Amino acid sequence: MAMTNSVISQPLGPIPDPIQAGLAAGWKVIDAAMLADHRTIEADVAIIGTGAGGGVTAEILTLAGLKVVMIEEGALKSSRDFKMREAQAYPALYQESAARKTKDKSINILQGRTVGGSTTVNWTSSFRTPNGTLDYWQKNFGLTGYTSEALASWFVMMEQRLNVIDWPTPPNENNDLLKRGAVKLGIPTGAIRRNVKGCWNLGYCGMGCPTNAKQSMLVTTIPSALAKGATLLTHMRADKLIFKGDTVESLVCIALNDSGLERTGKTVTVRAKHFVVAGGAINSPALLMRSRAPDPHNLLGKRTFLHPTVISAGLFEQEVNGFAGAPQTIYSDHFLETQAISGPVGYKLEAPPLHPLLFSTTMQGFGAQHAAMMKQFAHSHALLALLRDGFNDDSIGGAVQLRDGSPVLDYPMTDFLWDGVRRAHLSMAEIQFAAGAKSVYPVHEMAEGYTTWAGARKAIGNLPYRPLLTRVVSAHVMGGCAMSNDEKLGLVSSDGRYHGVSNLSVHDGSLFPTSIGANPQLSIYAMTAKLASGLSEKMTGKAAPQLAASA
Repeated sequence: MAMTNSVISQPLGPIPDPIQAGLAAGWKVIDAAMLADHRTIEADVAIIGTGAGGGVTAEILTLAGLKVVMIEEGALKSSRDFKMREAQAYPALYQESAARKTKDKSINILQGRTVGGSTTVNWTSSFRTPNGTLDYWQKNFGLTGYTSEALASWFVMMEQRLNVIDWPTPPNENNDLLKRGAVKLGIPTGAIRRNVKGCWNLGYCGMGCPTNAKQSMLVTTIPSALAKGATLLTHMRADKLIFKGDTVESLVCIALNDSGLERTGKTVTVRAKHFVVAGGAINSPALLMRSRAPDPHNLLGKRTFLHPTVISAGLFEQEVNGFAGAPQTIYSDHFLETQAISGPVGYKLEAPPLHPLLFSTTMQGFGAQHAAMMKQFAHSHALLALLRDGFNDDSIGGAVQLRDGSPVLDYPMTDFLWDGVRRAHLSMAEIQFAAGAKSVYPVHEMAEGYTTWAGARKAIGNLPYRPLLTRVVSAHVMGGCAMSNDEKLGLVSSDGRYHGVSNLSVHDGSLFPTSIGANPQLSIYAMTAKLASGLSEKMTGKAAPQLAASA
């Protein structure tokens, strides 16, 4: 069959499943839900988490000849499990069934919980770390080795490894409306690069790629590590690191049942020469807090950042069908680049995919009002504004806390952030009207559908902005284990080593001292490649392996 508006032009054959093929070939995969007894496992390196940081680290260290064990709380899924159905995907592939929330329930957080982590369910948007962010880190956190020049080779290596490419297919209508509206207003836009190969342009990336086109950790670095002898533990929650002096002696893990919701009563103790925490921001700080890791300056879990994200929906005469086609292909950094990095908060604009469950639970209203909006789903368009948090004294992010041992993020939305939310709602509404919207709905409980830009501008200016009235979401969590060679500013040194512990590293987005102002996956790939390569050289005394381009 031929796919409309797709990079695929030839008839499509069966989809190879590298996970099933690898299991048949004898990969060392242990499903902790099936364990009948307690167990002890030994390795050179234990990696906690299999997302962007853990996956890259696993491949590099395994290729260096080290014995690696990967610990993952979620399940091992493959393309045959990805049915493009929200009701199946969210409970199976996301933290807290895609309903993880901040402490006051005012911000919804989307994070992966499966082998491959959030890379398995993200929308493939790939940006290098903005230069302004790196400059700020150098000036304020002493990260002199993290210039754009110093990171360039690492970005190139990971872009080649994961096939980060310019997307050759025209944007779907949802993204093109952002472009058309911005052009009419003289607002510059750009095209988003994507880490895909042979993409069918389906638009269901957030539910796991059913064609293995997305070059996530699930189909790239993790299979590579397993093929070279690494071990993968699934349904296995890393509970506590056991310290002895200035070293980690072992890691105690708790087995979960097949649903991932209940403990089986079995434990696994992992002993290793070195431990790498890569569970992602929120989970990594929480593990270290449960473990009572050294924290002399009370930094652990602090300065945890989101890109607080707000939404504007528009209705159009034509069908938009925001569920079809590559999910994010157009962006605008105009409201970042025209805003001083340490001034009022700037924001990045993107157009998210629209799927019924996620759309319905995000939109405001209830009853007849909400039903009327959903009846026009095919004609609905959405814009996101991702706020860049963390760059001045009024922008300190949130803090990870423990509640009965489980993590929760306390993230106060300050007046500083609400000012950015209001400006973002205005920017998005103006672009949507310029693109031809019949009406625009800022996603706010007291907002209505406005039929003119003048009416929307006045109404948005008068809306009260406070928690739970304005819908705020985020799929980007950063910080909580900030990186700096100054122990008063960071928990982790610039080489990824945890201060005061000889055999503990952190390799994930929790290292970022601020949010970055862009979708973070490529930044995590490049920076953890640098860190993992340094760790490899220290542990083996040999040059670190160079990752080959995606086959």
